[in-house]
Amino acid sequence: MKTDVQIAQEAKMKPITDIAHDLGIQEDELELYGKYKAKVSLDVFKRLENKPDGKLVLVTAINPTPAGEGKTTTNIGLSMGLNKIGKKTITALREPSLGPCFGVKGGAAGGGYAQVVPMEDINLHFTGDIHAITTAHNLMAALLDNHIHQGNSLNIDTRRIVWRRVLDMNDRALRNTVVGLGNRGDGVPRQDGFDITVASEIMAILCLATSMEDLKARIGDMIVAYNMDNEPVTAKDLEATGALTLLLKDAIKPNLVQTLENTAAFIHGGPFANIAHGCNSVMATKLALKLADYVVTEAGFGADLGAEKFFDIKCRFAELKPDCAVIVATARALKNHGGVPKANLNTENLEALEIGFGNLEKHIENVQKFGVPVVVAINKFPTDSEAELKLIFDKCQALGAEVVLSDVWANGGDGGAEMAKKVVDTIEKKPSNFKPLYDVELSIVEKIEKIATEVYGADGVEFTKSCENQIKNIEKLGLDKMPICMAKTQYSLSDDPTLLARPKGFKVVVREIRISAGAKFLVALTGDIMTMPGLPKVPAANHMDITEDGEIVGLF
Repeated sequence: MKTDVQIAQEAKMKPITDIAHDLGIQEDELELYGKYKAKVSLDVFKRLENKPDGKLVLVTAINPTPAGEGKTTTNIGLSMGLNKIGKKTITALREPSLGPCFGVKGGAAGGGYAQVVPMEDINLHFTGDIHAITTAHNLMAALLDNHIHQGNSLNIDTRRIVWRRVLDMNDRALRNTVVGLGNRGDGVPRQDGFDITVASEIMAILCLATSMEDLKARIGDMIVAYNMDNEPVTAKDLEATGALTLLLKDAIKPNLVQTLENTAAFIHGGPFANIAHGCNSVMATKLALKLADYVVTEAGFGADLGAEKFFDIKCRFAELKPDCAVIVATARALKNHGGVPKANLNTENLEALEIGFGNLEKHIENVQKFGVPVVVAINKFPTDSEAELKLIFDKCQALGAEVVLSDVWANGGDGGAEMAKKVVDTIEKKPSNFKPLYDVELSIVEKIEKIATEVYGADGVEFTKSCENQIKNIEKLGLDKMPICMAKTQYSLSDDPTLLARPKGFKVVVREIRISAGAKFLVALTGDIMTMPGLPKVPAANHMDITEDGEIVGLF
């Protein structure tokens, strides 16, 4: 059996200029990065601003398991399937982070015969967007420390600097550091640390900005520290706005590539969904909606994280109205949620499947809360029994959700044609009545409680004493009327990764709330979630190589 990278290397890609031409993008609106990658100029927005939008489809999933669900693969396969049935379609995805690429997950460009290409480039440096964000973020850190070293005219409290440095790598040794050691000219010593770049507020801002001016305004609003009078110090106060925006002048432009079957793909922005808002850029999604009949986008991890943030943060800010949501699941993953270990998932087990289905059931209910029609896509495996598939189908239909088998990993667009027909039929028959879950004017506590009880199924929320003090400070600053971005484990509906399926009788513990004033949301950290992951005992990087003739092996 061929590996994903072997399949990708055999792809018959079209020149990206041809892909752009088919979409109606003009030659002078395209900035080439070689033969198969390009950025699209922001000028295209002005030309198309009066064109009606296409239909927007969100692909989400159950809580991920070691069995794998295939959300990105399904997204890509669905977009190819829609093109197969005559619908002009674009897929809109996030850019992979190098951290998980070299860590546990490996590459993140789909799989089998449902991939985006050039796969190696997309998974590695791509067009340099994440590097630009890393540089802009660390320039802010350098300007902040330099200001303190040069006399600290803003009277910054060095114990209350909230702007950590970033690196697009999993590196636990950098979680807690000390900077400024050495001679007097080496800066002011203080505690610091690193987050992974995709957790940077600048990444969130880039993905939520609607224009260059909006990007600049949001960057200026970022709170990087507090002064001795407990007042926030912003990037604007440090006169950093212009330089930071300048470093992002190319990164803000959406990246255009293609799938194995030459379906257009915008891959732009890459915030994590367990520690950030987990969606590709507003700019890429809105551009795709002007160029296509259907846009298939995704939100990270399970619907409790990615989909909730897509609806409550991205759609709220961008004024998007999703027409349908596809929830991806597999019989194997549901059995894993039902207590079956990975080694035994090939054996029929209806009892475990019944228990594990509770996870899918909750996600269906959650998406329906937002007024969005649901299609459940069951990724097909050869070991799935007829009885298992029937159980899933019957239970989904009883919940008012459409359900369809997906075989895109093995058969690409042909394997997604039935799914595509189901999505189109659902959109035509069931109009979306989308609305966010909560009003931003609610208090911080009320918003978090609404997410925890209604989306996660918690009995309530507990706030640590320090968190309660943070909430009071946020309210004093007048920054409490913003959406909430929950930072929570992806593996469970709860904040405990060991509670699988549909846990009950638990409370969510919020230990910290961070202000992302530029992104215009508040980040609530729960459980033991970390903003700088570590590498596993055997990193994926250990199995990667490049041959003398340039062939990449082991990437995925």
